[in-house]
Amino acid sequence: MGIEFVRLPGIDPADLIALWDDPAVRKHLPLASGRFDEAACAGFVAAKEQIWAEHGYGPWAFVADGEFVGWGGPQPEGDDVDIALVLHKRAWGLGRAIYDEVARRVFADPAPDSVTVLLPPSRRQAHALRRLGLTPDGDTTIDGHVFLRFRLRAPR
Repeated sequence: MGIEFVRLPGIDPADLIALWDDPAVRKHLPLASGRFDEAACAGFVAAKEQIWAEHGYGPWAFVADGEFVGWGGPQPEGDDVDIALVLHKRAWGLGRAIYDEVARRVFADPAPDSVTVLLPPSRRQAHALRRLGLTPDGDTTIDGHVFLRFRLRAPR
């Protein structure tokens, strides 16, 4: 199965809204609050595009076999580059392949020394992050929500 990485403006807003409105997905997004309607979606896409404009990197939408399956990629988080990954439940089995490609792209030249992944405590897959080479790196609080932080050092 081929996975395409496309910029978020290339995705139908209804597809993004459906992802955000999926209770199985939303329960792992502690920063998501309120209704994710067309206006919220437009603001979300604009904010992610602003990351690209300011940093030269940012999140993508993921399309598998012509179907939108989620979004994610590098985003600034303080002094770190953080990798987010939000997938439709039906695409959770694609997470490893998508993560591997995101990490490959992030560590391409110019590469950061490391990246982080923030995991809400509701997620129980910390062992999966360790298998990907990430190591525990404390926790951080964003908007009153605690996240477990994991770090992946750049391959040398």
